[in-house]
This record gives sequence, C-alpha cells and structure tokens, in this order.
Amino acid sequence: MIDRAGLADFLRRRREALQPEDVGLPRGARRRTPGLRREEVAALSHMSTDFYSRIERERGPQPSEQMVASIAQGLHLSLDERDHLFRLAGHRPPTRGPAGDHVAPGMLRIFDRLTDTPAEIVTELGETLRQTPLSVALVGDSTRHTGPARSIGYRWFTDPTARRLHPREDHDFYSRMYASGLRGIVTLRGPGSRAAELADLLLARSEEFRARWAEHEVGIRPREVKRYLHPSVGELELSCQIVQDPFQSHSLLVHTATPGSPSHEGLRLLAAAEPRAT
Repeated sequence: MIDRAGLADFLRRRREALQPEDVGLPRGARRRTPGLRREEVAALSHMSTDFYSRIERERGPQPSEQMVASIAQGLHLSLDERDHLFRLAGHRPPTRGPAGDHVAPGMLRIFDRLTDTPAEIVTELGETLRQTPLSVALVGDSTRHTGPARSIGYRWFTDPTARRLHPREDHDFYSRMYASGLRGIVTLRGPGSRAAELADLLLARSEEFRARWAEHEVGIRPREVKRYLHPSVGELELSCQIVQDPFQSHSLLVHTATPGSPSHEGLRLLAAAEPRAT
C-alpha cells in the first residue's frame, strides 16, 4: 500500500537536496527556495505541477508506475533511491540491469551539461532514452518510437527511412555492425532475453537480416568518425565518443566536429536553427 506521508517526505527532501545546476537548470538571480521548486521537478518529470504538488501534500490518487519512474528520473535518483520511491508509492520496483531504462545520476549530470552538442543516452539494444536538442536537430526525435522500433538496429532492417541518415556507401557496414552487435548481446543475455526476442522478430521480418545473421559475424565496432546526411546542412563528419555505464548497460554517445571544418560549421547552423527535427 502507498505510504503517503513517507512518500511526501522523501520527495520533499530529495527535491530540497538538489540544486538547479545539478539538473541542468539555470539558478536565476532571485531564488529563495532551498533546492528545486515543485514546478521544476514537475517539468523534469514530464507532469503537471498540480499533480506533483498533490503527491508532496499527501493528496490525490496513487501515482502510477510510469509516473513514479518519471519522478525518479527527474530527481536524478540512484537505483536504491528509485526502488525506495517505488515501494513508498505502493509498487514493486522495476528490474535492474540491461532491461532497465533508469539512467544513473552520474551519467545524467554529464548529459545535462552537453547543451551545445549532439548527444544521446542509449540502451545496449540501441534504444534512445535521452537526447539533447542538437541531437534531435541532427537525426530527429529517436525517443518517440515504441515497441521493437525503439531499437535503431530494428529500424535499420525494417524501416527504409532509417537509412536516410547515412550515405549509401556506408549502409553495408551498418548492416553488418547492427547484426554483429545484436549477435553479441543475444549470446551474453541468453534465450528468452529481450535481445533474443528482437533477433527472432528481425529473422521473421527481414531477408537482409537473415543473411547477415547467417554470416555469424561478431565484434564489429562503430567507427569513430560517422557520416550523417542532413537535408538542410548536407553531409557531416562527426567523431563519436562513448561513455558507458556497466551497471545499467547504458551508453552516452557524444558527437563532435573538428573545429574549423565544414562539419563544425554545419553543427553551428543546426544549433542556430533549433528547435528543428528532421
């Protein structure tokens, strides 16, 4: 059952312990509230201020599991804190590990500071959890997808529009890389895993994937320099650096361009045109 008093107290104390700069927000000149304001937490959690405020005041309906997960992410809670929040709200905590979507606070703190860079946080299956505005301007909103289409590897073999991001001469490499990557995850996670289910779906839907899967290639890593095709600024060559969270099997992908290069100028033009999605 929901512990309304405990839930309200925990949320209030976690909110007051956070500073705006901890979550990528400007502090402002006339701030009196210790920590974050309720409306700031509500915005970070993608819910109305009224809904969040009622929880802190021990009122309103029991928040759903989806709402609790959004609050946990908005407050940058650790996994232990997230699980505690779920129990206070009367729910069973989500599964930990590679199947989880909860991003670690440390990775979020890095991500929140990448406001002028294309960056995204992805799962081991290539599901985008967070994107910076410049990443959305570069490749579109990858968080909008649902079901198996959340995985970029799945979209690569089932949605022709996914290939428009890259020059045609790079397509063969990406096909090999996605098939190889999924093969490795299936071997790591085993039968019955989400990776195995994704592979079965692709084997049923894509002739090209079946051919790549039969080759049994492993260990094909992403290239450090990726080429993107953008309808407004043309071809961009971007270096991709990867920061990994081994506990949640999440990766932070950060794309940069060589200063003074045409690609650097292209990113500058994209940033000036925000918000814009391809």
